[in-house]
Amino acid sequence: MDRLDLVVVGTGGAAMAAGIHARAQGKSVVLVERGVIGGTCLNVGCLPSKTLLAVSGQREHALRNPFPGVPTSAGPADLDSLVDQKDALIEHMRHAKYLDVAEAHGFEIRRGQARFADPQTLLVDGEPLPAAAYVIATGSVPATPDLPGLDGVEWLTSTTAMELEELPESLIVIGGGYVGMEQAQLFAGLGTRVSLIGRLAPHTEPELADVMRQAFTRVGITVIEQRAGRVTAEADGVSVTTNAGQTVTAQRLLVATGRQARTDGLDLAAAGIEVDERGFIAVDARQHTLNPKVWAAGDVSGAPQYVYVAAETGRAAAVNALGGKAEVDYTGLPAVIFTRPQIASAGMTEAQALAAGHACDCRVLGGEDIPRALTNQDTLGALKIVVDADTGKVLGVHAALDGAGDVMLAATYAIKAGMTADDVADTWAPYLTMSEALRIAAGLFRTDKPTSCCA
Repeated sequence: MDRLDLVVVGTGGAAMAAGIHARAQGKSVVLVERGVIGGTCLNVGCLPSKTLLAVSGQREHALRNPFPGVPTSAGPADLDSLVDQKDALIEHMRHAKYLDVAEAHGFEIRRGQARFADPQTLLVDGEPLPAAAYVIATGSVPATPDLPGLDGVEWLTSTTAMELEELPESLIVIGGGYVGMEQAQLFAGLGTRVSLIGRLAPHTEPELADVMRQAFTRVGITVIEQRAGRVTAEADGVSVTTNAGQTVTAQRLLVATGRQARTDGLDLAAAGIEVDERGFIAVDARQHTLNPKVWAAGDVSGAPQYVYVAAETGRAAAVNALGGKAEVDYTGLPAVIFTRPQIASAGMTEAQALAAGHACDCRVLGGEDIPRALTNQDTLGALKIVVDADTGKVLGVHAALDGAGDVMLAATYAIKAGMTADDVADTWAPYLTMSEALRIAAGLFRTDKPTSCCA
């Protein structure tokens, strides 16, 4: 067959962005997929987890309704029905946002296992697929920790947990990062008794981690901030003993200790492609590997694991693979963890700003001083602003609030535009919205005295 301009391995956010850019430039491109079309976000990540978190949140809100004048209650959850509903949405999105998009832009998705035979040759199910350049965008999978006894039990990942047909009566979650926190609240909200082992919100500002400890406590999640040391199979489930000697028992175990690059079967070594110490494909600022013909994008390249980052790195990889020049600008990068309340951030944490050499000044606004939180009858939350003490420029915004993620677009704009805390404080904010918290918090750099509504 004729040589293609570009071949992309994968069909997730990074791969689709690469394919769309190539076709927009009039280039020939084929995407290769060995598994289910759509990548991590669609099939086992963002979409299914946030769908089930929304369901879990509805039930939890009914049980914890703060308005006694409108009593609500919640019965047991039918997990099998909820999973069917989630799967139906995934199938709809697979066609609407992947298969139909590929057809509209005019590129083929070829089924099969991709493997490098040598630095110049990619095989698909053993047949060469020649191209001027290649982009690897195969995503990531849940990591398996080196934990004694783990191989002796049937443990869940975030992927298999969302395929269960029946709710476990009790669940241990190992890992206090974003996946562990979301999964713990997902199952607790549906009625499972949950214990979480690990440091809670380890990469979050400490003021916000404290908020989440309170949030987990009030819904009955037991948090044990110790390291898991051993797993033991029990007659009625599984037990985990921490390095401090504390033992927890439950019906099921879910392990959420990070993700690793999905590179099995590619034979990267044959192509002269190196991986870093964590197993992710080593790339430069332009997503280029050590192989002159190969770029990598998305989770597999070690980029921040958000689908919008995957898409931007995929576009950059395609630009560069086709002879252009592009780098991803991570200034003000927003992130959201869909816990209750949400944890969201844009830009640097206080620790990161100090490590980068900034003289820092920070302010923290509690939920009890946010009008929207007061009207919601739920003031558990906080918003923190990190600024450069010398210039007053906003370096980072971090929040644990209901709807915190919706505050971060404005925060990203402020950081990218180089706005100061005064600029933010003097910018219009609609009253009784959670986004108003950003303006109120910025005003704390002027005075620590209380303010009137909107004043």
